[in-house]
Amino acid sequence: MPHPSTHRDPVAGTAPLSDSDWLAWSDAWTRHLPTLTGRHDLSAHVAPGAGGGAPARFLPRASRVEVDATYIGAPDITDPYKAGHKKVVPTAYGLLVHEAAHAAHSLWDTPPGTPPVVADVAAVLEESRAENRQRGRRRGDRRWLRHTVTALLHPGDAPVDDAWHAASLAGLLLARVDARIITAKDIKGVRAAVTTVLGRATLRQLRDIWRQVHTIDDTDADTMIDLAWQWCRVLGIDPRHQPQPPRPDPGQFAGMLAQALTDYLAHDLGLTPAQYADQQIVSAHGAPASWTRRDPTDAERTAATLLAARLRRARTHVPEPDTRPSTTPPGRLRTRHAITAKAQIAAGSMPTATPWQRRTQTPPPKPTLHLGVLVDTSGSMRSYAAPMSSAGWILAHAAATNRSATTMIGFGTRATVLVPPRRPPTQVLQMSALGGTTAFLDAVKIADQLLNLRQPGRVRMLAVVSDGDLPDLEPAQRLITTLHRTGCAVLWLRPADLAGHTFTHTTTLLVDNPIQAVDAIADTAVTALEQA
Repeated sequence: MPHPSTHRDPVAGTAPLSDSDWLAWSDAWTRHLPTLTGRHDLSAHVAPGAGGGAPARFLPRASRVEVDATYIGAPDITDPYKAGHKKVVPTAYGLLVHEAAHAAHSLWDTPPGTPPVVADVAAVLEESRAENRQRGRRRGDRRWLRHTVTALLHPGDAPVDDAWHAASLAGLLLARVDARIITAKDIKGVRAAVTTVLGRATLRQLRDIWRQVHTIDDTDADTMIDLAWQWCRVLGIDPRHQPQPPRPDPGQFAGMLAQALTDYLAHDLGLTPAQYADQQIVSAHGAPASWTRRDPTDAERTAATLLAARLRRARTHVPEPDTRPSTTPPGRLRTRHAITAKAQIAAGSMPTATPWQRRTQTPPPKPTLHLGVLVDTSGSMRSYAAPMSSAGWILAHAAATNRSATTMIGFGTRATVLVPPRRPPTQVLQMSALGGTTAFLDAVKIADQLLNLRQPGRVRMLAVVSDGDLPDLEPAQRLITTLHRTGCAVLWLRPADLAGHTFTHTTTLLVDNPIQAVDAIADTAVTALEQA
């Protein structure tokens, strides 16, 4: 999501394109802004895509508030001139109130020469300060500002568990508790994660700072910047030597901060964390419109059936002695269950008790298989695109009948989820191979998020079909090493006719053609289940 500083953009911005369907909303909210702000020089612009990439923003030089109409839905969903319309679109109206808070109370400008890291901290702290002032002036606006918090946050705001991102999360959420916008109960999990990363003493110091921020005047830029400098010092950052905001390590997986934030956002939407994560991934990493779909062929259906049978045998190839209850002999009589069965018969009901216990040979309990397949969609891998698209459909349908979970993700200039886990597709999605391989890191992290590749208790495997010619070799190696150390096997299938990089902590196989790569993935998955 865009940084909080983009919500109050000091640049005037280009004149927004008018959308006739949304003129009534723009006019109604322009008329309403004096009520929210006490200012009569503001205008509102509502249209799809308004906000410059953020859900909404305030442009001080243009005296304009912009709200992305995506958060409203359809222009005829309600009448914006009626007071009750805000109950129909609470999130969008909350965005309007949030930007109105900036228009009314964010009256300071960052002094020239301020290090970017200090300016970033000040922008984060200004979010809760402006909302606190708005709530103090118009107490009823708290109801709508609560709806805005989740729209302005995203799990990607906490990509790694470090002090900088934990502090930013504290400034965006924990500070809003002291501003009385949300409650401590709302963010109980977030507070626990932030405290774990920062420690109680550091968090206490940061809280003292944001509580001071809530008391400063709307035009007091000097105090705001001084407190932002204090924030940096508490985190051990010297803006004079480290002027840029710390960047997350691309070679690290998301941790407890991202999970806590996901839990909070999911609960607000009435979803489970898994449902919310899947929704976000599908939204951000769906297939391009240029990728086509087709019905599976008879050969693909047969291949899926055969692979499903192999996986099933892999789970049951070593029967073990066990006991199993039965309603009829032979076997050992279980007296208590026999009495229960007679009582059920006497009562005229269908007997459900199982008075006999017999010995039998049953397969041992097997862990589930979680298989992620990453396919290089750069131009050099063009000949692998069609066969691997077919393999994604085959693997998904074979896994569906074997309590397994598999996903296929293409990575080129962006990561694309071709096959989500536990939802076998009805058609084959045919990927196109062109561009670079910059999205490998994203693809690994998405596979981990979808399949929990770092968590024990299941057979975990990541298969990568690529020449290994990646731009970020060092962070890619760190991600692979992390998976290896947590027990997730990494199979790397590299075309024999292409030069590339070989990673450590992987089983690297040179393949002559795409079919050989598909067979290797299937064979390795079967072997992993047999040896589990």
